[in-house]
Amino acid sequence: MLSILKSATGAFTSLSLPRSRSRAAFRLGGLMRQMSSSGMPYDDTKMPFYALGVNVAKQVGSQIKTLVDEEELDIMLEGFSDTMRGTSLHDGNAILSKYAMALNQVITERSNTIVDHTKAAGADFIANFLDCNEEALQTESGLVYCSIKEGNGMQPSSENTVEVHYHGTLIDGTVFDSSVQRGQTISFPLSNVIRGWQEGLAMMKEGGKATLVIPSDLAYGDNGSGDVILPGATLVFEVELFKVN
Repeated sequence: MLSILKSATGAFTSLSLPRSRSRAAFRLGGLMRQMSSSGMPYDDTKMPFYALGVNVAKQVGSQIKTLVDEEELDIMLEGFSDTMRGTSLHDGNAILSKYAMALNQVITERSNTIVDHTKAAGADFIANFLDCNEEALQTESGLVYCSIKEGNGMQPSSENTVEVHYHGTLIDGTVFDSSVQRGQTISFPLSNVIRGWQEGLAMMKEGGKATLVIPSDLAYGDNGSGDVILPGATLVFEVELFKVN
């Protein structure tokens, strides 16, 4: 359900950039990783701290991994490790003061390139989808609506709560959210979801099913959302509308 809500992830987190070193050097406490009997990297007494690392990586990783190469990632991890351990030979505030502007410039330039590429790929997908589906229509906003099954019940507006099944994918078919896979319908106020959903479901009636192809301007824009939905991403939803309240 989180993937259709309006909110998106926050801004990129500032990090310092010292010298390169192998990523293997950043194991917690210098411990050599051994598989536990449960198949996890460490035993149950250490896994909560491993989980902490996973959580930090998931919080900022989706924003970082598309912006840096392998060598740059190693440098970033060295800065993180040195700062966390207090082993850096340089003052962190001085590093940030000196290199923050250069860091922001690199991030901005690379982010804009990625967003432009992602949007262009989405536009190509939409053009191909319309060519391959004669029954599909594109609204003035850019939303693509393709009816799979026409309904005959109530038609919702933004004031209504709807009960639906949905299956959300990226244009490459990657599933990022699916009530169908969870095996349970979901209900929510239509005013609480992304604009593409508000417009698309307002075109449906109870009992209907449709494919919605939602350009980024009607989804999460240049911010993206979570680990999978990149900035500028076009989203594809198959939606079945069960009930309007």
